[in-house]
Amino acid sequence: MTNQEIFELIDRFERSGLGKMKLSLPDFKLELSRSAVAPKRAADAKEKDAENRKEEAEPEGKAGLFVTAPMVGTYYAAPAPGQSPFVLPGDRVYQGQTVCMMEAMKMVSEIPAPCDCIIEEILKADGDLAAFGEPLLRYQPC
Repeated sequence: MTNQEIFELIDRFERSGLGKMKLSLPDFKLELSRSAVAPKRAADAKEKDAENRKEEAEPEGKAGLFVTAPMVGTYYAAPAPGQSPFVLPGDRVYQGQTVCMMEAMKMVSEIPAPCDCIIEEILKADGDLAAFGEPLLRYQPC
């Protein structure tokens, strides 16, 4: 099980009405619990999830498309301290080109551009924490 899958499970658990969750695999075990959980209807949870995703898609009323954090972790704009950032506003990038990095649990992942695009705005500062699904960069497809 990858770190991203674990973070997604935790995120979904936090948004659910469940009080306890257990997952057992041959080489992995995960138990999550919380106290005093009010029961939720599945439809209510789905509506809230859809609203949250819509709000995340357009931070502070800004329209556009966003590269979002695929995990909870630390955002890095450059490959190492003191080096030039991967991208700057106005840069044209190609699909698959690295636009930033995320670190979670001492594992660093490169975040690729989803398509050929122009970077319009960088929404995070180097070293900032980012939540799963949080917008990192705003871009315009080419």
